Amino acid sequence: MKITFSATLASLALALAASPISYAADYPDKTITMIVPFAAGGPTDTIARLLAQAMGTTLKQQIIVENVGGAGGTLGAARAARATPDGYTIFVHHVGHATAPSLYRKLPYSSIDSFEPIGLATDAASTLVARKDFPAKDVGELLAYLRANKDKVTLANAGVGAASHLCGMLFMSAVGVELTTVPYKGTGPAMNDLLGGQVDLMCDQATNTMGHITSGKVKAYAVTYKTPVASLPGLPALASSGLPGFELSVWHGVYAPKGTPKEVINKLSGALQYAVRDPNVKQRLAQLSTDPVAPNRATPEALRAHLKAEIDKWSPIIKKSGSYAE
Repeated sequence: MKITFSATLASLALALAASPISYAADYPDKTITMIVPFAAGGPTDTIARLLAQAMGTTLKQQIIVENVGGAGGTLGAARAARATPDGYTIFVHHVGHATAPSLYRKLPYSSIDSFEPIGLATDAASTLVARKDFPAKDVGELLAYLRANKDKVTLANAGVGAASHLCGMLFMSAVGVELTTVPYKGTGPAMNDLLGGQVDLMCDQATNTMGHITSGKVKAYAVTYKTPVASLPGLPALASSGLPGFELSVWHGVYAPKGTPKEVINKLSGALQYAVRDPNVKQRLAQLSTDPVAPNRATPEALRAHLKAEIDKWSPIIKKSGSYAE
């Protein structure tokens, strides 16, 4: 078989055009989809839309948000894991991505091995709140009351894997008590029953509780950061109020399917680093009691290390609690 010189050159040109370097140079040349594993309107969805707009500006392409809710975020994660690893599907998830391996007996993906990390995006404090007429006046009284009346106190959460569920488990582990937990199908119904006095306590994102705290409809005790937060002046940190070392951050990370070219991941990470510096993003996040991470944490290396550390942190807590979902 005779191969001409021109045919050889054509084959070489095609190979170069398909190479990762060439692909990255042209990327992105079409719309990118950002999967959010929760319903529209929630904190993760709001954060994702802010990131999508700012990252799209840098990449000069539209990033559209696709909500794939259900099963504590695992349906959306599975969808993202199955996507073509070409940089045109990315995925945003919170701390639940680190707890899913322990909470779910069978996952159709690996939180670590099925994804390429792009970078951390945000941190948000949670708050410990109670029905308005709960007897304890401050954290000290609350801890004493719980230890003396653990069988009488109910702790609400928004369902297995929700931030309020995770915060509640960590709180009970730190205090050394097992309260009666009451799971709901979402933050809305859980908060409604707290406001109505049907349940006693809840530990949830400040995004969901701040309005009720400032209006005086719930009794607020503390935040879950190591230090107080500016948006909730007067609320102490649990770590300095009787639970040394207590810290819970509802962080968000951005991922791509495993196998996405490194050059593309670097472009996406660069766009994320721009987003966390963007003044408009910072202002909007502050209204949600959420902080963007420092740009040096919006990197693949930082998210990879943080995800592993969080999996290691939560695994024994969840195992001890016996909380599992099918």
